[in-house]
Amino acid sequence: MESGTQRADRSRPQDSPQRSGNDRAEGAAIRDGIGDGATRPATRRHASRGDGAARGNDILAALDLGTNNCRLLVARPSGQGGFRVIDAFSRIVRLGEGVGASGALADAAIERTLDALRICGSKIRRRRVTRFRAVATEACRRARNGPEFLARVEQETGIALEVISSSEEAGLALAGCAPLLDPNLPGALVFDIGGGSTELAWSRGTLAQGQAAVTSIPIGVVTLAETYGGDRYGPGVYERMIEDVAVWLRAYEREHAIAAEVGAGRVQVVGTSGTVTTLAGVHLNLPRYVRDRVDGLFLDVADTLAIGRRLADQSFEGRAAHPCIGRERADLVVAGCAILEAICRQWPVMRMRVADRGVREGILFGLIAGTS
Repeated sequence: MESGTQRADRSRPQDSPQRSGNDRAEGAAIRDGIGDGATRPATRRHASRGDGAARGNDILAALDLGTNNCRLLVARPSGQGGFRVIDAFSRIVRLGEGVGASGALADAAIERTLDALRICGSKIRRRRVTRFRAVATEACRRARNGPEFLARVEQETGIALEVISSSEEAGLALAGCAPLLDPNLPGALVFDIGGGSTELAWSRGTLAQGQAAVTSIPIGVVTLAETYGGDRYGPGVYERMIEDVAVWLRAYEREHAIAAEVGAGRVQVVGTSGTVTTLAGVHLNLPRYVRDRVDGLFLDVADTLAIGRRLADQSFEGRAAHPCIGRERADLVVAGCAILEAICRQWPVMRMRVADRGVREGILFGLIAGTS
């Protein structure tokens, strides 16, 4: 496996099993709006676009297929641009496993993801969703067999995934986190540590997506863990992981001069990712993850980075023993901690806010407003 430095140097800034006929029939039923009564579920983006703002009787759904996770929210509009969640689904699928090395989605990863998407399709059909958008991100942007995968998803689940750009992904995360932002602070830096990439959105005085400076760096928890391993990390290895990320952040800082705003106390930082929500759960010593305890929580940055370093010193089994980490995240959480530390070194705020929300919520706000 190539080193992180070798991988970054290529583009860094200067400084499956056969599925049954029933699976395909279920997908066709979703696409054709049969099998669940008269209401036709919306499974393509065009079912929502151009219809104007959502109505009170609409059922909305947003699906975010990332490099590591498959997440779905189903909601009803609740007035004044808000929504009330009526169903949800989240599963770690690791769709992007091995993409950095092979350039293609692996058969096992595709099957895991299809299993999750079938559940999503069933929920969409059962809830009689009328406005829907499903997006795919870095793994599908990178993989050479991405188009074939998307075609199979639509054939077998009825879900038409839309591969969005990294800048749109960052903008959706910013929109999804907007309710957590303090209007008295003019600057907002929102970051989303994903599986295959990390998105940054910088907004000075406005939350209008088109006026936010968004970027994506091609390093996420899966790609960084695949480079450096997932067991125990020495201090030198952890520092190299941080530096792999820092070189990209320095380029973003040169362009936008965020550090000066941070130094003047005019910036709030919000993190939306499995990394920050996991660290919040560890900080609270929760016996199990509870979203209501985590979403919106303020974390002291120094204490949070110290937790990350303690996790890096532990073995895989030691991290897996924590109920807010488990075996599914134990090999990825340290990579996320390294990305987080790189961000906090570049823009050293005293505290940050945790968001258990992001792209899906950004999609829902767009569906409600009629802009998605």
